[in-house]
Amino acid sequence: MSAEFAQRVLAWFDHNGRTHLPWQQQVTPYRVWVSEIMLQQTQVATVIPYFERFMQRFPGVSELASAPLDEVLHHWSGLGYYARARNLHRTARLVCDQYDGVFPDELEALRALPGIGRSTAGAILSLAMGQRQSILDGNVKRVLARYFAIPDWPGSSLVLKRLWQIADRLTPAVRVAHYNQAMMDLGATLCSRSRPDCAGCPLRGGCVAHAQGRPHDYPGKKPRRVLPQKAVRMLLIRDPEGAVLLERRPPAGVWGGLWCLPEIAVDADPLDWCRDRLHQQVAAGRRLPARRHTFSHFHLDIEPLEILLNNPDGAVLEGAGRLWYNPGRPDNVGLAAPVARLIEEVAEIQQTER
Repeated sequence: MSAEFAQRVLAWFDHNGRTHLPWQQQVTPYRVWVSEIMLQQTQVATVIPYFERFMQRFPGVSELASAPLDEVLHHWSGLGYYARARNLHRTARLVCDQYDGVFPDELEALRALPGIGRSTAGAILSLAMGQRQSILDGNVKRVLARYFAIPDWPGSSLVLKRLWQIADRLTPAVRVAHYNQAMMDLGATLCSRSRPDCAGCPLRGGCVAHAQGRPHDYPGKKPRRVLPQKAVRMLLIRDPEGAVLLERRPPAGVWGGLWCLPEIAVDADPLDWCRDRLHQQVAAGRRLPARRHTFSHFHLDIEPLEILLNNPDGAVLEGAGRLWYNPGRPDNVGLAAPVARLIEEVAEIQQTER
């Protein structure tokens, strides 16, 4: 069965597989690695322009390792899950320091690097080095869960163990790069989450979920939980020229290492904050429309306040964890996506008021 399964997948790939994606051109372990990290939690169409810009600035692991983290985060801004970018930077430095800039060709050595799990390591070794290694990203999990009618959530340890056993058994010894790419393509195109195209699927003859007429029931859903809510005031402190005060976030946690707007509790007085932290008086202020940003583990309700300082020149010095950011002449710093949108929004308002 394993041989027939792989043959059907590869035959479909030869006529329908994706071969035009940018990371499929000039394949190297570095390019596969960056693409795999970007594709975690993010769709292909979103990743493509980010990948292309990233490769233009950091064409190899040495360029990434030697770049400032701020610049790496700047090129990642908007992709979210910023720990991925920090791990990319750390891993690039480790590959250069410990492996002379060459990615290790052993599974466990790759898995020991920051941010590289079993599936990512398998993708690097199979897609870029031709090794027989299985992968199990979200698309492959969905294909296998439907084919074998595995009803439970793939994130549970028991189901995940079973899926890895199946993936290892089905992965062929030849054309493994094409096979793994084909499995990802099947899940991304035909065996999609909401609209599976069973009629065009090369595996429908043996797919249990298709035989049952219940492809939508597989894989099982993640147990639902109510996300907690948090609220914060963001202070958009600016000078008369439109420059905005930013603070660097701690290296770990939400938006770690990024530049963000100062935050205070919703019941805190922004005038007190400006006086105590910046030794400044406020010239004017206004509320901006509230908005919600949802993380994987909580909702963040943001109440933005725009504040104009009396004497901004005396407020802060660059290099002390704070800086003035001019949206008209932006620096290459990493901004959290909601912060970048808020700054753009206020800049547009200022233009219309002039």
